[in-house]
Amino acid sequence: MQKFYKLNQYIAASQLRVIGPDEKQIGVMSRDEAIFKARQMDMDLILVAEKAQPPVARIIDFNKFKYIQSQKEKEGKKKTVRTDTKEVRITPFIAQGDFQTRMKRVKQFLSLGHKVKLTVKFTGRQISRKNFGEQLLHKSCQEVVEYGTQESQPKWQGKLLWVTFSPIKINKKNEKEK
Repeated sequence: MQKFYKLNQYIAASQLRVIGPDEKQIGVMSRDEAIFKARQMDMDLILVAEKAQPPVARIIDFNKFKYIQSQKEKEGKKKTVRTDTKEVRITPFIAQGDFQTRMKRVKQFLSLGHKVKLTVKFTGRQISRKNFGEQLLHKSCQEVVEYGTQESQPKWQGKLLWVTFSPIKINKKNEKEK
């Protein structure tokens, strides 16, 4: 999303608090005086905080200002951790080998830091045996207890019974000790 800044003669406020190119405050002055100072330095006057009293403007080259803002935005994006939710589906009457394979996959996702939604899908008349699905989810919770924590109780959504797991946060100090 592009943010628009008011520059030079497009600033409407009559009085401005002006910050210089060295990021030190110059003082409160009229708009015309601030524009004159910016032109003397061969730079632009950019309105930074419009809602402040008086509004804050900065003397800086506009291209340099845009570059600084984009760098701040990139830095902010780096700090946000994005976790994906992976879904693993099983049926209530799954074979033991298939169950172990699915649990291995769940453990792998959790160790990589992803959330996992484990879904038991009932087809046809299997829905009459809901307790098998609940037992299967309980068994799977026991399997992945050292990799992740169960976020909530199992929930029904039509013919699906599901539960979500979130990965256990390992401290970096504990990781180094191992």
